[in-house]
Amino acid sequence: MARPTRLSSRVVGRLVARAWEFVRSPQGLRWVRYATVSAISSVTSFVVLAIVFGVLRLWTAVPSTLFANVVAGVPSYFLNRQWVWKKSGRSHVRKEVIPFWVLSIAGILFSLVTASLATRFADDHHLTHLVRTAVVLGANVAAFGILWLAKFFVFNRLFFTEPSPAAPAALEDALGGGPVA
Repeated sequence: MARPTRLSSRVVGRLVARAWEFVRSPQGLRWVRYATVSAISSVTSFVVLAIVFGVLRLWTAVPSTLFANVVAGVPSYFLNRQWVWKKSGRSHVRKEVIPFWVLSIAGILFSLVTASLATRFADDHHLTHLVRTAVVLGANVAAFGILWLAKFFVFNRLFFTEPSPAAPAALEDALGGGPVA
């Protein structure tokens, strides 16, 4: 039987140093800003959902979730465009606004599908409400996590005007070459 591999403190130190170096680079700072915008968007969505569904009881869970995510998408668009990718001036509807909202709506729909699948799984397995909640939340986090990386690379192409050295070459090729000017 093979022995478990242990990371030496020297290896861990090098990994931490490399990660810190990346975070301080322009591309790393962009990742940090993008993650921060995602956190802001998530909190905004959560607060709006808590108000319209939990407090005001305006709609059922699905329309409330859709509304909360669309509301959160507005500051997400502007923060991503201006703070993460340093774009100023008027937004280009065809090159920026439409692709952003198509991806955002796709993400919302994907999360609704995964939540529905998680609910069905919970029903089929007669899970308690607490476990059911954990399964639905996990499915939602997984759906947005998968799309989070993909959206970064697409947004990078939409808003950033220089080639991204950290983007994998295969993804750049799949998206058609260099960034959108």
